[in-house]
Amino acid sequence: MSRAERPPGAPVATPEVELGESDRGDRLHTVVAVLTYRRAHLLPPLLRELVVQAGTVTPAADVVVVDNDPRGSAAVVVAEWSGRGVRYVHEPRPGISAARNRALAEAAGGDLIVFIDDDELPSPDWLAQLTGAWRRWGCAAVVGPVTARLLGSVDSWVLGSGMFDRMRHPTGRRMHGAGAGNLLLDLRRVRALGLSFDERFGLTGGEDSLFTRQLIRAGEEVRWCDEAEAIELIPAERLTRSWVLARSFRTGSAYSSVALHLTAGVAARAGLRMVFATKAAGRIALGAVQWLAAAAHGDAAGRGRARCALAGYAGLAVGAFGYVHEEYARTPQAPASSPTVEPSGVPAH
Repeated sequence: MSRAERPPGAPVATPEVELGESDRGDRLHTVVAVLTYRRAHLLPPLLRELVVQAGTVTPAADVVVVDNDPRGSAAVVVAEWSGRGVRYVHEPRPGISAARNRALAEAAGGDLIVFIDDDELPSPDWLAQLTGAWRRWGCAAVVGPVTARLLGSVDSWVLGSGMFDRMRHPTGRRMHGAGAGNLLLDLRRVRALGLSFDERFGLTGGEDSLFTRQLIRAGEEVRWCDEAEAIELIPAERLTRSWVLARSFRTGSAYSSVALHLTAGVAARAGLRMVFATKAAGRIALGAVQWLAAAAHGDAAGRGRARCALAGYAGLAVGAFGYVHEEYARTPQAPASSPTVEPSGVPAH
């Protein structure tokens, strides 16, 4: 049975080895790409770990830091690692899609690219787990979990919102889509399909979901590797009600926007808009009832969960009609500073 013929929800059997793709010998060129934007203070512990892990694959992986700050604010920090297999690239065009596409271009001679964000730290055998999973399955992409580590106090309303709860899956599961914060891509398959990250989603997010769903639509597989964990460091300024509400709204609007982008035909898109609008209306009504019930019982966590659900479905509705919140819109001011974090994830004093 071909990939295109496998039903999306088919059970995962013992991982098969597809010799046509995965038996390429042991000398695969892997590139680890770190995307950064005005968070150079987070790079040293991440690069320290990546340099160590780059030597766990054969040949040693290259590490490329793509700086999306027009001012090139990460250049000085990355220069300190230039003698240890880390390369700096400046991509001044705004948006995460432009940075991801620059990473693909910089990995043009490679076989595999692995994306990790600047606010993440990999588990000790992260890179070996990802590349090993790819060798077992010979799939187009392998995605691992990104676990949130909160670097500040947080109230029960924010915790109850569920924003920092992350899904886990059995290793080997075939995914319907994936983010790119912890993602390995088979570059040969990406090149064969002519895929890149859509730059219209550069300031809104959703570019990674669109990309991986396009891979799957082309008949490729995206598999989950639960052992390849990355830790996302959540600074105190994101542990607020306003931030999780804005993120919920943006996530909802990006979801419907991506779905519409993948739908061909005026009539089909109109029908999908009505589906999203109807679903959003029903869920918003339910969310309002849940919020009232939580408020009546003094349940702060329940109120947070209901409010974020309301925001998410409001975003779903407006995204269906063309509006997507630009969460990553650029401002001339540098963001508030965050604590320096050591590899253990404990803020340094």
